[in-house]
Amino acid sequence: MASAYVRGAWPRTLVKLALATSSLTCISTAALAQEAAPAPAPTETASIDPNEIIVSARRRSETLQETPVAITAVNAAMIEDKNALNIGDLMGTAPNLIITNQSSGAAAANLSIRGLTYADVEKSAEPTVGVVVDGVFIGTSTGQFFDFFDIEQIEVLRGPQGTLFGRNTIGGVINIRRTRPTGKWGVKAEVSYGRFDTLATRAVVNVPLGDSLALKGFYFHNESDGWYRQAQDGRRRGGSNNENFGASLLATPTDTFEALLTVEKQVQDFDPVLGVLTNSGDAFCGLAPPEQCNRNTTDDLYTVFGQPNSGHYSAPSVTLEMNLDVGEVKLTSVTGYRESKEGQTQDFDASSSDLYYVYRGQNYDQFSQELRAAGNFGSSFDYVVGGYYFRSNYDLDQWTRVFAFSPDIDPRDYDQNPQHVEGKTRSVALFGDFNWAFADKFRLSFGGRFTRDKKSLSNAFGGVLIGQGSDTFKKFTPKVGVDYRPNDDVMVYASWSRGYRSGGFSPRAGSPASASQAYGPETVDSYEVGGKFDMMGGMLQLNLAGFISKYKDLQQNTNLFCSVCATQNETVTTNVGSATIKGIEADFTLRPTKGLTINGALGLLDSKFKGFVVGGISPVTGAVIPFDFSGNDLIYNPDMTASLSANYTLPTSFGEMVGNVGYRYIGRYDQQISIAGLTGDTTNGPAIVTGNDPRVRTDEQNLLDASLTTRFDLAGTEAHVTLFGRNLLDDRGPTHGFTVGGLFAFGTGREPRTYGVTLGVKY
Repeated sequence: MASAYVRGAWPRTLVKLALATSSLTCISTAALAQEAAPAPAPTETASIDPNEIIVSARRRSETLQETPVAITAVNAAMIEDKNALNIGDLMGTAPNLIITNQSSGAAAANLSIRGLTYADVEKSAEPTVGVVVDGVFIGTSTGQFFDFFDIEQIEVLRGPQGTLFGRNTIGGVINIRRTRPTGKWGVKAEVSYGRFDTLATRAVVNVPLGDSLALKGFYFHNESDGWYRQAQDGRRRGGSNNENFGASLLATPTDTFEALLTVEKQVQDFDPVLGVLTNSGDAFCGLAPPEQCNRNTTDDLYTVFGQPNSGHYSAPSVTLEMNLDVGEVKLTSVTGYRESKEGQTQDFDASSSDLYYVYRGQNYDQFSQELRAAGNFGSSFDYVVGGYYFRSNYDLDQWTRVFAFSPDIDPRDYDQNPQHVEGKTRSVALFGDFNWAFADKFRLSFGGRFTRDKKSLSNAFGGVLIGQGSDTFKKFTPKVGVDYRPNDDVMVYASWSRGYRSGGFSPRAGSPASASQAYGPETVDSYEVGGKFDMMGGMLQLNLAGFISKYKDLQQNTNLFCSVCATQNETVTTNVGSATIKGIEADFTLRPTKGLTINGALGLLDSKFKGFVVGGISPVTGAVIPFDFSGNDLIYNPDMTASLSANYTLPTSFGEMVGNVGYRYIGRYDQQISIAGLTGDTTNGPAIVTGNDPRVRTDEQNLLDASLTTRFDLAGTEAHVTLFGRNLLDDRGPTHGFTVGGLFAFGTGREPRTYGVTLGVKY
């Protein structure tokens, strides 16, 4: 689709129309779910209509169509029918949602909702899109790329969610709820085999332990040889071996109290391979064989030349949720602890020459405690209030082998001046969220959160302290909205909310001034209007939304020349101006006949920087001059995302057959703020950057997935066989691209066409 059609007056007109029409709203893909959610916890209220979905987007149990929040809900049945494997399979099914795997970190995700993202694996910076698992916020991008077995429901909340979901969720939240122990004997097990020698085995076992105790054990295993080929010998690269195992214990000693304890551990061994994207304009091109320069970002990306890499990730965690119903008030406590240890080598120049090879060793731990109270004052007013505490600690040691031309030497032996970074975060918050039915068919929603963050970081090379800093950041973030429900089939609403993402320090800073200088918080003011509609006697659910996000004091990484740095350059995070993001979202669910469900979603974005000016190196004089990046595209901001899927269930004499086919379109987007070229005054400044480097651009994606499942009875046990295919059009291209200051560039490719079979039993 022509970019001018999407970027120009057409989307702006649509946004204005949406914002001027009271029948558009922040949507909710109630559409996507086909069955009722599993029975709610004892503290929740059951749904009346079995086709309605119960969500907890506002820390309350509400039906999806009555929740004035932009939300997409996906339940267990849909995940199974699509044969979805991990969080990446959500991309495109919700409007304006981008999810990719970040190879430079274990189980790391790059997440973007409505164009708000921060793609980085460093532990000092929290993601802009929060992933919340069983009520616990994961504080880094590492560990966010989540497995989808044993899932009860997933909710994708779009727009700032800081009031109720905590820290730094300015883009939105992916709220994941896993199944609870059932208190009955039961087993759910699957084994899958697919292309690239991909083998997955998964099992969940439920065991009753008397009237008031229930136990659930789970074990997941996934291994693959990877979809890259080593040019020198043809072997597979990019392989991984993942294990996730643990147990949940549910105690219900009384009708008014329950406690759910989950202990688990994730272990991953992987090959973080990169494809070379260095071209003739980069210094490293002259040091690598000619055939390893100027390669394309499609098919060439899947042939790799670099040295062997290895990564190991180990992450145990504990979650305790307690609920107490004292009549008028329901009290909830969620305690979470997780830690991780990582050791990873990576050939960042990605060529066969030994130019830039690192070993990164990291330790991280986080602890969070949330206390909430929920209740009602009469029939027209309800509330959720609470407090939140979060702390994290991390340290990083990085050894770098630069221009060694000695691939057999361990970087830890070669580098006598390794980098050592230590960081701490302490955060406390108080929050409240309220609903007041102030008039017939009208409801006012309002609330806010006060957050206080304290951060510190130190940066050293070779045991010599380069710089350190400590700072405190405070912010009150309010929200207010009103919804109107003229009848049971229509709800329209409008809202305003403010999102806040804390400031911090630059872990890749190499100079004393940069290492000790804090960057400030960034904020987003989001304005939304929209509507949710049930039509054709419940056969069709349609949801529409229009929004404008005012993004201020953006935090962006910038690679700068540094004469006093060991590597002659440094990457620092700075606040670089503002941006405006406008968008329209729509989705629908149509059930035209028994057994057939058709889902569709559409997201349009129109975004623009303003005042994005930072220091750069003049190509004429070598001096630092102003560089203006205001004309560049925001990263992870496709003009359009769209999806269309159909699911058909056919009863048979032996059980049923379920067919699922889905198409997803993702428009092109850039993955890094970079430099394609310069105009303007390149001697004194400002030099005008003409856009991002095309090597960090993901092309348009047309993704076609399909599956066919047969369910049948096997000796009294429910069994199923699923044939599946993903990316059946074999649409190849990059998921991640990065350029390093005129030196070199690298990237990773998305999964090519793959297919396989799954066998499963459940009883």
